[in-house]
Amino acid sequence: MPDDGAILYAAAINGDGSGTRLSHDEASSHARDDGLAWVHLDGRHPDTRRWIETELEYLDPLAIDALLAEETRPRLVEFERGALLILRGVNLNQDAQPEDMVSIRLWVDAHRIVSVQLRTLKAVRDIQDRLDAGTGPTHSGDFVATLSARLFERMEPVMTDLHVALDDVEEEVMDSPSVEERQTIVTLRRQAIIFRRYFAPQRDVVAQLRALDFAWIDVPAKRRLQENLDRITRYLEDLDAIRERAQIVKDELANALADRMNKTLYVLSLVAAIFLPLGFLTGLLGINVGGMPGADSGAAFWIVTGMMAAIGACQVMFFRLMKWL
Repeated sequence: MPDDGAILYAAAINGDGSGTRLSHDEASSHARDDGLAWVHLDGRHPDTRRWIETELEYLDPLAIDALLAEETRPRLVEFERGALLILRGVNLNQDAQPEDMVSIRLWVDAHRIVSVQLRTLKAVRDIQDRLDAGTGPTHSGDFVATLSARLFERMEPVMTDLHVALDDVEEEVMDSPSVEERQTIVTLRRQAIIFRRYFAPQRDVVAQLRALDFAWIDVPAKRRLQENLDRITRYLEDLDAIRERAQIVKDELANALADRMNKTLYVLSLVAAIFLPLGFLTGLLGINVGGMPGADSGAAFWIVTGMMAAIGACQVMFFRLMKWL
C-alpha cells in the first residue's frame, strides 16, 4: 500500500464551504465513495502513480500519464466520467522567477477531485485555508472556478509589476537614455512573451470549461468561469500592450542613442573641417625646401599665427552664417 508521503492534503468537501481533513486510509475510502473528496498528491513521490492506479482504477492511462508528466501545458481533456484539467500559476515561491510558471494537474468529476503538483503552488494553499475556515468550494464545479480564480488573482501583482517596470524604463529613456537599459527592455519583453505562451492556452481551457455539459458545472460556476475568462483575456491584452510598448521604448532608445552619436560625429566633423585648412597651411610651411618666405624673419612666426587665427575665425563665422554651427 502506498505510504502517507504521496498525499500532501486530503479533505472531504462537506457542501457548506467547509472541509474535513482525512487521513491516508480515509482518503482512499472517500475516493471510492459518492461523497465529494479532494486529494492533493505529490507528483514526485514514487507511490503517487500506484495510489492513482489503485484508488482510481477507472481512470484512463492517458489521464494518469498527463497527471504525472514532467512537462505539461495548459489543456482540458473531456472524458465520460469527468475531465482532465491542467492549469498554470505564476511562481511566487522564494527565490523563484514569476515567469517560471508552476503547473497544477487535476482530475475532476462529480464525486472526487484529485490534484497533482510537482512544485508548491500558493493558489492550492489558498483553497486549503478556505476549506479549513469554512469558506471554500461546495462542489466540483465551484472548486474548479475557485482554483482558476485564485490562480488568476495571484497573476495581478505580477502584471502590475511589469507595467511599473516598463513605465520606469520609458521614463529613463526619455530623460537620460543609456545602453544599459536595452537589457532591461529585452528582459521585460521576454517575460511578457513567456507569460503569454501559457496564458493563451489557459484562456482556451477556461472557455472550454464553460462549455462542458457536466451536471457538476452548474450555472453559478459557469458565471464565475466567465469572470475568470474575462480576467485572463484582459491579461493577454495587457501582455500584448506590454510587448508593443517595450518595442516602442526600444526604438526610442535606439533613436536617442543614434541621435547622441550623430551629434558627437557632427561636432567632430566641424572640428575637422576647421582644422583641415589650418593643417594644410602648417604642412605647406613645414616642407624643407629653399625659398620659404619669412624663413629669415623673426616676426614671420607671429604673422603666420595671426593669419591662421584669422582664417579659423572666418571659418567659424561662415559656419554660423550657414547655420552649421
